[in-house]
Amino acid sequence: MPCYICVTCGSQFSHSDVPPERCAICEDARQYVPSSGQRWTTLDTLRATHRSSVKRLEPDLYGVGVEPRFAIGQRALLVRTPAGNVLWDCVSLIDDAVIDIVHGLGGLTAIAISHPHYYTTMVEWARAFDVPVLLHAADREWVMRPDSAVELWEGETRALTGGLTLVRCGGHFEGGTVLHWPAGADGRGALLTGDIIQLLPDARWVSFMRSYPNLIPLDAPRVEGIVRAVEPFAYDRLYGAWWDLWVQSGARAVVTRSAERYVRAIGG
Repeated sequence: MPCYICVTCGSQFSHSDVPPERCAICEDARQYVPSSGQRWTTLDTLRATHRSSVKRLEPDLYGVGVEPRFAIGQRALLVRTPAGNVLWDCVSLIDDAVIDIVHGLGGLTAIAISHPHYYTTMVEWARAFDVPVLLHAADREWVMRPDSAVELWEGETRALTGGLTLVRCGGHFEGGTVLHWPAGADGRGALLTGDIIQLLPDARWVSFMRSYPNLIPLDAPRVEGIVRAVEPFAYDRLYGAWWDLWVQSGARAVVTRSAERYVRAIGG
């Protein structure tokens, strides 16, 4: 039996003879069901129509994407450390080419994901590299394909290999998480944020939302909570969830002033 994949959000569901009747992730207010209705595919079909794309972004950081664009269109990030590599966020396509490339870069010690919109085929990735998938326990209800590889963590931070740290920020989802990489940006530190902190075409600013497709804002306390969560960590660079959006330097000031602007704009 296949594990069907939602074409709109990219989430893979448990084995079934027929496609699921609904995608709970898409029916949530933070995502959407297209007017044309829910559609499904499988990993085998996706491998026939799409290909993996891997790009080096800076020393020890690689982007992993899918071409042509599929579902939400995000790319994942592979962080290399002397103690082992971590895949940050995930994409729906996993094929022989990307498996070979990741093994060539040293394999993985763990997969960590910012929030449910990027859970995608995380179980396939975990099995391919024999590693756990680390998700915040606050978002357990959004795991559409339960598996022994899924490890739920609790609290506000979780230390990983190589000095990396998962930081729960909340906001977009209750368990919304970012990854702190102290060796990034030539040792000045980097935050890998998915869209918990959303990067923008104008790199002087970032933003925060409960729902991006439906334009539902966060309230002031949640935005301020995100800033407080990352305050203890040194960082000068931000990487979001898309290839062309990043803040090369001065990221801490960007986050602080963006949060202040956002709170003023919503009258907080």
